[in-house]
Amino acid sequence: MKDKTKLTIAGRPHHRPAHPVNMPVERASTYLFPTYDDYLEGAKNITYGRLGTSSHRAFEEAVNTLEGGFETRLAPSGLQACIASILAFVSAGDHVLMTDSAYDPTRKFCDNFLKRFGVETTYYDPIADEATMKSLMRPNTKVVFAESPGSLTFEVQDLPMLAAVAHAGGAKLVVDNTWGAGYFYKPIALGADVSVQAATKYLVGHADCLVGTLCSADEQTARKIYFALLQIGSNVSADDAYLALRGLRTLSARMERHQENAAELIKYLKKRPEVERIVYPTQKSCPGHAVWKRDFTGASGLFAVVLKPTPLPAIKAFFNALKLIGIGFSWGGFESLAIHSDPRPNRTATTWDEEGPLFRFHAGLEDVDDLKDDLERAFIAMTGANK
Repeated sequence: MKDKTKLTIAGRPHHRPAHPVNMPVERASTYLFPTYDDYLEGAKNITYGRLGTSSHRAFEEAVNTLEGGFETRLAPSGLQACIASILAFVSAGDHVLMTDSAYDPTRKFCDNFLKRFGVETTYYDPIADEATMKSLMRPNTKVVFAESPGSLTFEVQDLPMLAAVAHAGGAKLVVDNTWGAGYFYKPIALGADVSVQAATKYLVGHADCLVGTLCSADEQTARKIYFALLQIGSNVSADDAYLALRGLRTLSARMERHQENAAELIKYLKKRPEVERIVYPTQKSCPGHAVWKRDFTGASGLFAVVLKPTPLPAIKAFFNALKLIGIGFSWGGFESLAIHSDPRPNRTATTWDEEGPLFRFHAGLEDVDDLKDDLERAFIAMTGANK
């Protein structure tokens, strides 16, 4: 079946003859088992609310079908999904290879929490070649972590190569797949052991709950992920699992619209004299563009632009003039967003040498002409502040 069909039918409550089209919210802490045999059978699936209810299993099934994995588990946020995907495989004295373009909180977890417990992290250039990656591997390297593309600077990583290097050294390849959402990108099929998403973003799609997903490629990996989540007390509310599954149903339509709106906004932005370059995998100038063409089937609504050198008063004027595009850190919802960000403080293996500021945009589902008008007002305000 095609993804559009999978998103419509996966995770439905088929266990009874007449059922709603979406799994209802099942809230529970305690489950009762009529007989001892039921107790033994229940232990294979649902035993206690913290480990998930039918609402959780339905969303997990749908994500797993979309991502093409062996098993999917939930975490209360995308960050905890990233954290659990590392903790599942490392012990004191181990080593992690982390992409230099990683989501900043993931980086902070490595630099602070993991370091305290004797796990060392080395950052690598997200577009490093095979020889470089092999040279960075150590006998104690247990995880190679990728984020493709990076959510600020959008480098696209060569997953088949990374998988080959990681597996040759006995390590797991974990991929933050939030930008592609499992719809435009399939890390498991490309060799990843774990595909992680901040389902908060595109899967939920409505900017109203926090959920993370961890899709494992095989039974052994899935078991380690399950016990990592179990032992850190991970828990997702049944209401959030329900909202995520409901959002997932429209993922295909939303992703196509995000892509269309992003493409139209980029056409507009390319003509602006204030713009130095577009940072987006569809652009030939974006690092890893050829890999994106090979491995992805589309592009989501998140992109960035580098402006020509611009003073802070003009930057403030730009953002203060926006009426439709909100100033907000997240993305993946129905709404358009923008932030001003500086990648330089979070780089150690690479450098960010752009002279002008970086603005990151998320193209939402609004009418694209209205979004262009909003940007036009903001650029006029920026020009006025520069005079």
